[in-house]
Amino acid sequence: MLAVFLRFERQLTRLAMLLAVAMLAISVTLSFYQVLTRFVFNAPSTWTEVASRAAMIWCVFLAAAATFRGGYMMAVEVVYKLVPTRFLRLLEVAIVVCCLLVLVVLIHYGIQMTMRVSNQTMSGMNISMAWAYAAIPTGSSFAIVAVVARLLAQLAGREKVGPENSEIVPEAETSQDAPRPEREVQP
Repeated sequence: MLAVFLRFERQLTRLAMLLAVAMLAISVTLSFYQVLTRFVFNAPSTWTEVASRAAMIWCVFLAAAATFRGGYMMAVEVVYKLVPTRFLRLLEVAIVVCCLLVLVVLIHYGIQMTMRVSNQTMSGMNISMAWAYAAIPTGSSFAIVAVVARLLAQLAGREKVGPENSEIVPEAETSQDAPRPEREVQP
């Protein structure tokens, strides 16, 4: 069952990243077009700035799923260093609970904001602002799946516990001259 969920999450996160890359490419292209029309042709486009901003918003919220899944979000490594190895999994669960609370709040208020602005249109375009705001609950939903998958993989011993690319080691194992090896948690 875990393998099926992790496979589903991997495909979902891959889709989110592909869409994020597409949104980034669209944003960059529209920004270039905006500069070209404004400064070269001296006839600025009225819609490209708003469309570029909306594409960048989608890029950020969709890419959040992959950053959560990879463990690349900001971490306070000193907390990991202070916690004994046997409590690292408990710390990780507490962090995931906090992340899930924030993501659920983002989904809740993101849906409310999307509904609230559904009758407004983006300036320079005849498109509802709800399309831009919909990135918040959509990206947060992708991120929830990624956060849960990361925790389940860590609890099952498939991934190491702690922030990615960290130098976390128990204090007793370190010395001033020794290199700092990666910290592995035994299942």
